Amino acid sequence: MQLHRQQLGPLIKIFLFYITLTRYLAQPQEAGSPDYYANSCPNAESVVRNTLRGSFIRDNTSPAALIRLLFHDCQVNGCDASIMLDSGSDGSAEVEAAANLGIRRQDFIVAIKKQLELACPQTVSCADIIALAAREAIIHAGGPAISIPLGRLDGFDASRDAAESALPPATISVPDMLDLFSNMGMSTEESVAILGSHTMGVAHCTNFADRLYPTSDPNLNRQDVIKLKARCPRLLPRLNGPQFPINAFAALDTSNFRFDNTYFRNLVAGRALLTIDSNLAMDPTTGPIVENFAQNQGAFFDAFSSAFVKLSSFQVLTGSQGEVRLRCDQINQ
Repeated sequence: MQLHRQQLGPLIKIFLFYITLTRYLAQPQEAGSPDYYANSCPNAESVVRNTLRGSFIRDNTSPAALIRLLFHDCQVNGCDASIMLDSGSDGSAEVEAAANLGIRRQDFIVAIKKQLELACPQTVSCADIIALAAREAIIHAGGPAISIPLGRLDGFDASRDAAESALPPATISVPDMLDLFSNMGMSTEESVAILGSHTMGVAHCTNFADRLYPTSDPNLNRQDVIKLKARCPRLLPRLNGPQFPINAFAALDTSNFRFDNTYFRNLVAGRALLTIDSNLAMDPTTGPIVENFAQNQGAFFDAFSSAFVKLSSFQVLTGSQGEVRLRCDQINQ
């Protein structure tokens, strides 16, 4: 049976519409949208979530590690997964920096990447995986569910020196801390809230030794001083000062497996571990915000959510600035 020219017209239009729609669906949405992968990899977020579910059960310390991984990636030249690279152009890696002592669970990011490469080859960046993994870690630990923009690209370089100069010490002053996060677009309230991530995980002795030796900080709880000195005994001094057991650490707050406002309640009670945490509670600019978050977990979650979006969106790469790596530990050849 032959179709007349009048009958072919509508069929051709339908065919052309189908081709156009197919091409559209194959493309990602605009970078910076939570729906960036809605067309190109619609199951991306569920793959991240499902891959992490069992991992969180096997290692209950991993949520804190993934949150820290995002922080330390984004604070060094933006959120570009540079922290995952084995080596940069100068032959060094960010994880070699002393400030990155204890960075771990990169293997979780690698595992997620493998699953996403099977589902959507060369589509989802390692930088987006790090951000999504941190978001899932917060949810798993009882924190807020945060909608984050996606479409980050992976960077081409990494450097130990860059990490050393960009990552702040635990003794950073409150004004310098506020400047640091202000450069990411955060308000004073958001800057205090983002430090609330210290409600998860631990700190190595070298990060709070200044509050124990040579004399203990009078603002530190006396019972905590005794416990912390037991956890962080000084070894024989070397040329660069007192040394501590490399794996010695202490919990950042008294509910360090839960994402809640215990951190702020501890600050109010004088039980801050790090110098910046202690000063945060006593500073006239940030002290009232600490008090509010200690009393109102909802207010903390709201401020943290907006701060997290700004942190995880800091200096992201788009267009020709970056790439979607095939492997998170090396740039594409």
